[in-house]
Amino acid sequence: MNQNLSEVTEFILLGFTSNPKLQLSLFVLFLLIYIVSLAGNLALIILIVSSSHLHIPMYFFIGNLSFLDVWYSSVYTPKILVNCISEDKSISFGGCAAQFFFSAGLAYSECYLLAAMAYDRYIAIATPLLYATAMSRKLCIGLVAFSYLGGFINATILTSETFTLSFCDGNIIDDFFCDVPPLVKLSCSVTENYQSVLYFLLTSNIIAPSAFILATYAFILAAILQIRSTEGRCKAFSTCASHLTAVTLYYGSILFIYSRPSSNYALDRDKWASVFYTVVFPMLNPIIYSLRNKDVKNAVKKLLRRRTGF
Repeated sequence: MNQNLSEVTEFILLGFTSNPKLQLSLFVLFLLIYIVSLAGNLALIILIVSSSHLHIPMYFFIGNLSFLDVWYSSVYTPKILVNCISEDKSISFGGCAAQFFFSAGLAYSECYLLAAMAYDRYIAIATPLLYATAMSRKLCIGLVAFSYLGGFINATILTSETFTLSFCDGNIIDDFFCDVPPLVKLSCSVTENYQSVLYFLLTSNIIAPSAFILATYAFILAAILQIRSTEGRCKAFSTCASHLTAVTLYYGSILFIYSRPSSNYALDRDKWASVFYTVVFPMLNPIIYSLRNKDVKNAVKKLLRRRTGF
């Protein structure tokens, strides 16, 4: 680690472009996305906390997902905004490691949380009469705690393994944040052991939760098909539609980038793909979970009536 620090003390984040006009346009775009993301997620959290009829396991998980997304988008976007308007695009070695750690920890935590939400939907559809008992508050808190604990334990492993590499091919990161692909490109000490760690973390944090979600939805589909009325089937499926959309978008973008060998990384293409799950997805989550959700719409109406008196 000391040798590494003597070789590289800072990194340069190239970002998306060196064109000043385009940088200004990107600054405005990312600022708007960040504002909408913060406003949407914080509004959803406040709504869930203040509306008593939303105090059920499903919205407990959605509220925690919004909390995670507020934190998640804040790891990336402020630095992107600074780089868009500043000539100094450097980030210290420690700052890069910290950003790397939190980005990995939050990404892994979201994977586990989405898996817990799939289990919640299965219990709600397969055993609706036992839902409140089966998804007890203690279990819900335990699942959320496990999501964060598992995510950050694995992030600690990945960060320690990555930042003890020797970065002898320069310090210029062709990306907008410190991530595995560009750092691997800079290192000349990537061993088979490190590759094994990457595959282990990919399997335990992304492949395994996604396989669990797929298996859970197979059981959900079987439970829905047992419902006799068409209206009942549609209602049951609609409760899963938002979660299924979020899972498809999030896991799809992550697997696109990280499920390939490091020799196949295309940084120009992957940096734009990673924008989706790091910056855009946290903005979309509140929209996905509220746009077609009658409970959320009714909660908004009741809250407005209490505040305005109409």
